[in-house]
Amino acid sequence: MSNTDLIPVSLLTGFLGSGKTTLLNHLVHQPALSDTLVIINEFGEIGLDHLLVAHSEENVVVEMSSGCLCCTIRGDLQKTLKDAHWRFSRNAERRFNRVIIETTGLADPMPILHTLMADGYLAEHYRLDGVITTIDAANAMATLDAHQEAVRQAAVADLLLLTKTDLIDAAQLAALQQRLAGINPGAAQTAILNGAADAESLLNLGLFKTEGKTLDVQKWLNEEAFEEDADAHHGHHHAHDHDHDHEHGHGRKHAAHDDHAHDINRHDDHIRAFCFSFNDPIDPVVFEEWLTLLLSLKGGDMLRIKGILNLVGRSGPTVIHGVQHIFHPTIELPEWPSADHSTRIVFITRDIDKELIERTFDAFMRTQLRVG
Repeated sequence: MSNTDLIPVSLLTGFLGSGKTTLLNHLVHQPALSDTLVIINEFGEIGLDHLLVAHSEENVVVEMSSGCLCCTIRGDLQKTLKDAHWRFSRNAERRFNRVIIETTGLADPMPILHTLMADGYLAEHYRLDGVITTIDAANAMATLDAHQEAVRQAAVADLLLLTKTDLIDAAQLAALQQRLAGINPGAAQTAILNGAADAESLLNLGLFKTEGKTLDVQKWLNEEAFEEDADAHHGHHHAHDHDHDHEHGHGRKHAAHDDHAHDINRHDDHIRAFCFSFNDPIDPVVFEEWLTLLLSLKGGDMLRIKGILNLVGRSGPTVIHGVQHIFHPTIELPEWPSADHSTRIVFITRDIDKELIERTFDAFMRTQLRVG
């Protein structure tokens, strides 16, 4: 199957009480989600969420085994997705063209992302379309302080849906939005009330759009979130000494990250997100060696990496997408989506400073220049 023919999978996550099931109740009635397989996971002995989702005839709803997503439920997810092609078919035709996985509120989303990327069969049939995270605006600050799972759910999201915003005032909402932007500046934030959301706005968050099978690199990387520093550093090259006070021009500084007195990613979130770009084509061997070193040293804290690379000897860009130690097979695009042919990589990390990433990159690029 080509990359554009893979079945898109949306991961719906969010902490307990943040409104995932209420959202699903609204979504499954909308035409955009017809022929959708909805997989529900709950924590506890008896699953109830599937009974609360009033699904229509066009939708297929499956309840996964109850349990923790970081343990045996990974096997259940693999089996459910592998068996889905024949279990949910009619006259030898698959009855679904899209999958939504709703996780328990206590789940770390990483194991599911690992499963989608690391399992050979799943990688050949499914692709991650996007991670959608619901945020209970009324309780989010306390939840983020107390539960690292909630921070990680927000950190890996492509879209943050803020629920219960009617229960807080404008100042509280602004403070929450600022904190979420510190955790994950690349994710769009949208407020919804009582689960009412347009299904179309939650789909096609990934690299490929389902309709027309076109590319939307800009939306996927969401580089606008990092544009504040881009103009100052985007054109940096490595042919000169690095004596510019650690600003490393191939990177785009995370807003206020270097000024700890004004760090919007406060408390103990530990999560940092940043993007850097590099203009010159990169030797693919050098890049792979650099990435391998990073992952061997800090792979467990690389929550998510996605980027578009300008590699030596390739006429078009190469797309990478990884979660911790696991990377999805690279995608080579036939052409650049715009006149910008720079390498751009978004990192979402835990307790890793951007400067560490840049120092190792500088060292490997200097090696490339000496060899060249």
